[in-house]
Amino acid sequence: MNDREIITPDIVDLSNCDREAIHIPGRIQPHGVMLVLAEPDLTIVQVSRNTFEHLDLHPEALLDRQIEDFLDSQQIDLIKGCPSHNFENVNPLKLTFNGRLFDGIIHRSDCVLILELEPTRSHQRADFVSFYHLIKGAIARFQNASTLNDLCDIIVDQVRQLTGFDRVMVYRFDEQGAGQVIAEDKRDDLEPYLGLHYPASDIPKQARKLYALNWLRLVFDANYEPTGLIPDLNPITNSPLDMSLSVLRSVSPLHVEYLQNMGVTASMSISLLKTQKLWGLVACHHYSPKVVAYEIRTACEFLGQVMSLELSGKEDNEDLDYKIKLKSLQSQFVESISEAENLIEGLLCNPSNLLELVSASGAIIYCAQKQIAIGKTPAQSQLQELLNWTATQMQGESIYKTDCLSQVYPPAEQFKEVASGMLALCISKVQKFYILWFRPEVMQTVNWGGNPNKPVEVKNNGEVRLSPRKSFALWQELVSNQSIHWKQCEIEAAMELRSSIVGIVLKGADELARVNLELTRSNEELDAFAYIASHDLKEPLRGIHNYSSFLLEDYGNILSEDGIGKLQTLMRLTRRMEDLIESLLHYSRLGRSELVLQQTDLNKLVNEVLEVFKIGLPKSGVEISIPRPLPTVYCDRVQMSELFSNLISNAVKYNENSRKLIEIGYLEAKEPEQSTPIFYVKDNGIGIREKHLESIFRIFKRLHPASKYGGGTGAGLTIAKKIIERHNGRIWVESVYGEGSTFYFNFLAK
Repeated sequence: MNDREIITPDIVDLSNCDREAIHIPGRIQPHGVMLVLAEPDLTIVQVSRNTFEHLDLHPEALLDRQIEDFLDSQQIDLIKGCPSHNFENVNPLKLTFNGRLFDGIIHRSDCVLILELEPTRSHQRADFVSFYHLIKGAIARFQNASTLNDLCDIIVDQVRQLTGFDRVMVYRFDEQGAGQVIAEDKRDDLEPYLGLHYPASDIPKQARKLYALNWLRLVFDANYEPTGLIPDLNPITNSPLDMSLSVLRSVSPLHVEYLQNMGVTASMSISLLKTQKLWGLVACHHYSPKVVAYEIRTACEFLGQVMSLELSGKEDNEDLDYKIKLKSLQSQFVESISEAENLIEGLLCNPSNLLELVSASGAIIYCAQKQIAIGKTPAQSQLQELLNWTATQMQGESIYKTDCLSQVYPPAEQFKEVASGMLALCISKVQKFYILWFRPEVMQTVNWGGNPNKPVEVKNNGEVRLSPRKSFALWQELVSNQSIHWKQCEIEAAMELRSSIVGIVLKGADELARVNLELTRSNEELDAFAYIASHDLKEPLRGIHNYSSFLLEDYGNILSEDGIGKLQTLMRLTRRMEDLIESLLHYSRLGRSELVLQQTDLNKLVNEVLEVFKIGLPKSGVEISIPRPLPTVYCDRVQMSELFSNLISNAVKYNENSRKLIEIGYLEAKEPEQSTPIFYVKDNGIGIREKHLESIFRIFKRLHPASKYGGGTGAGLTIAKKIIERHNGRIWVESVYGEGSTFYFNFLAK
């Protein structure tokens, strides 16, 4: 907070109370004195103005003096000897100052030590042992309490017995900072506050912050006259003294007015913390001035600390049967998702379980731009914008919840009957995978302690001022556009579902990594085989071929015709074996060679392929047509050239017609996510029987004898399929036996 944002006590009202600098009031309550000490000599550099009333010494007599001038050496050693100034180990101090006995509290703040002195109430000290027994009994009752309500009832009873306050309450905060009285012990003649709600503005955020720092806060008399400090500013820092940890710190004028409007004269608050966050307060009210001895306050503070330790366990036991049910549903989900072929199937195997997991009436599963509705949900036309808005609310978070969706997303007013409350779970931002649960509007009557709205007060001079409420009587409000509150156990169930899904996905990723590792190992073995094939197998094949040739040359004149024929067959088989090895090597290297992707004009590429074919094609009998210009695509030019070469070659080879017709073209993509059109090579050849349509892409798979249709190794279509797969595409064939075939392919370009 910068200087311009600080609101001084004289000009504070409810329009700016959330910015009031209550930690630097510059004043204290007058039932004690404050001494500000500079280290290392513990020189008094600042004092409260009321020192004469308590110490018989004027402020001027104390300033610039060392504290050892007023305390004995044993007391000074106690202050100086505290290790690392961990003053919790020595507080409270029993100090004799100028012949008077005080309870002293010391702490560090703003580069100084603050020593606060309150006159000891000696007539109550003798009963401290009985207080100890009361505390001991209270702790035993805490441990035996079976529910949170029992725990709260015990502490209000014990604190009221210890202190004698007219009213003691447990005040619990909700997530928005508003509070509710959930336990109360009071004088019989007082109006009950049990069950009443109070708005967050009654205890603004900076006050809640100080309650989290201090276990106990006390106001002896709300009608007190604050006592200032001399000098006004801390001389060490030349700024207002930070009193965040001060016991005597003066109360906000707005809070004093608030207490007076309630008719409360004295108050005490004991902080209740859960996981180091402010959970609530034990609020004590008295309708006349009340002095509470330091020993009593210490006992109450101790009870607050013990109850804070018990809070987590008692809250965890709330709705225990319901939590067990949620755990059971969670286990069912993990099992069904694990066994399903995909996540969506697993989530939908029992739709009612998905709703019961968080007690929702409807849900939407949104994945890959598809919506699956379960139960009662907003209309499909309303969901897309809601999903887009929800994604913006979950930056860096996995879950988002609201009990009043229309308050944060106004269009939700249109479907409040089915979705006044929403719990959103993000499974994956990258894949846009979300689950949204909905709850309908539930009209609720909330009992407030007075009208929670900030009233406007018009003064005699016409000035308009927002002031604290003056009435705290029962005030009922009918709340609409809200659903039932999402419980913490339901939120945890949703988060556990997400963890289970992520865990299953990661397990699948581990399995995929294992398979990839195995594939890598297999590829390495294939590389080794390719090396052997190229060097070790080719060498004996050439030897067989050469020696057969030598036999024919040297002994052809003495061999019979049958012998010569067998040697020629042997030479032909070795040549075919070498061709097969070359095809296998080419196929193996094709899958591991790096793609050189570039913008490629397919018109130019196909024309170059056809130019090569024209050299070997007969001058007549083959007609190749391209109905319209082919597009430019992003691909590997060399491999795409080989693809067209193989398909055109097959179209020519497997064609017995005197007029061979080949058409090369493309169709517009049917799906918007396809990056290229669907290309095709069509012929009027012999066609393929339906039973062979899937097998023709297997390596070395031939449907005819090697001697028919010009031979070949049977690897051409396998290589074509590998090229398309390297381009993240698909190739398939449609054929009518005896009439011709059409090979289609598409791929993903940049």
